Amino acid sequence: MAKDINPPRGMRDFLPLEKAKRESVLGVIRGVYSSFGFQEVETPALENLDRLTSGQGGDNEKLAYRVMKRGAEIYSALEDMSSVDALADLGLRFDLTVPLTRFYATNRNELPTVFKAIQMGPVWRAERPQKGRYRQFVQCDIDIIGDDSVLAEIELLNASLTALDALGLNKAVIRVNHRELLTSLLDGFGVQAEDRSSAMITIDKLDKIEAIGVVSELRERLGDEIADKASAWLAKADTSVPELLAPIFSAVAEGRLRFDPTLVRGMGYYTGTIFEIEMPGTGSAIGGGGRYDGMVGKWLGTDVPAVGISIGFERVVELVETQSKTSGVVLVLEDSSLEVINKAVAFQKQLIASGKAVRLEIKPKKLNVLLDSLLANGFSEFALVGAETAELSFKPIGN
Repeated sequence: MAKDINPPRGMRDFLPLEKAKRESVLGVIRGVYSSFGFQEVETPALENLDRLTSGQGGDNEKLAYRVMKRGAEIYSALEDMSSVDALADLGLRFDLTVPLTRFYATNRNELPTVFKAIQMGPVWRAERPQKGRYRQFVQCDIDIIGDDSVLAEIELLNASLTALDALGLNKAVIRVNHRELLTSLLDGFGVQAEDRSSAMITIDKLDKIEAIGVVSELRERLGDEIADKASAWLAKADTSVPELLAPIFSAVAEGRLRFDPTLVRGMGYYTGTIFEIEMPGTGSAIGGGGRYDGMVGKWLGTDVPAVGISIGFERVVELVETQSKTSGVVLVLEDSSLEVINKAVAFQKQLIASGKAVRLEIKPKKLNVLLDSLLANGFSEFALVGAETAELSFKPIGN
């Protein structure tokens, strides 16, 4: 039986042009975020498992990849076996927010009072792969820690919309809600404090199971009275912007924000404003975030205001039109003699200095096969280099 040489399920390889497009899109997002005064930081792929499973990450905590203890520690853990987690002490990060709050707690004294961070990198979740969802994927986050004013939300929303516009996604809209409004709503339904989280999780399924499914699940979990009130609310939910959110809406371009009273966001750490980015016609969110004022305090012992938003890079990169191919050129050596190699290397240095990407190839028997392959990988012109070549004569590949 042939060995499976594919990458692990839910993870992917990227060919050169795919990788080039991804880096180009990341560069655009990074550039826009930097222009708004955010600064990029980097955190490890691994975090201590007790941080990743501290109760702040919602269902994603169950999806964290565990890393087993090493050496003598694993033998000691095997004697315990009180839980599977007794065998592990590290985990791969499932988002960038938990690592950022730990980073801030560790480095607080060396950071500005109001810290504006960019984080871009892969995260891992052990979930069932499906269209648009992978076990390894890239997130692009910006966060503001230390500012409890609406200015922080306004900056995040404006920076995110500007980044999406720069990618040609200028129809993107951000739905906005506030956890205080949700709490007040559920209190009005008669939901007890200990049941709020469960009720929010159910309402968060609205896009998947529609109103009838939400009402049915609330009825099963919390009873008829609460379900009936929720049903009446869903039938005529007020979408006019509430006073609590008016300052944010007034400072972001008209038409780019939409108040959505049904927006929940499933992460347990949100405490205030929440957002979700949607692109008409895609059928799914392409980003989201919110305020999480209580999370940094898990590590510091004192709360610090914090708010962040993440662009779902894997979905966004699929929506961005394919970038134009690189202006790479190929120098085809007529033979492998030292004289021709030295001449080709000299030409290559000159072209690189002028800003070109230059690939050297020794002429094969079937030159057209080589050139077709290189055309598909972003090289648009070629020139032959022989012992007598005094100057290069480029020809387009493919014509």
